[in-house]
Amino acid sequence: MSYGGSCGFGGGFALLVVLFILLIIVGCSCWGGGY
Repeated sequence: MSYGGSCGFGGGFALLVVLFILLIIVGCSCWGGGY
């Protein structure tokens, strides 16, 4: 992890970003946009 050393805010924010990107990718593929 190249954020801070703290696993409190940095890890949580990175996890939220990854989950959000995965949600967008799955949503686009399910809604017929062939990305």
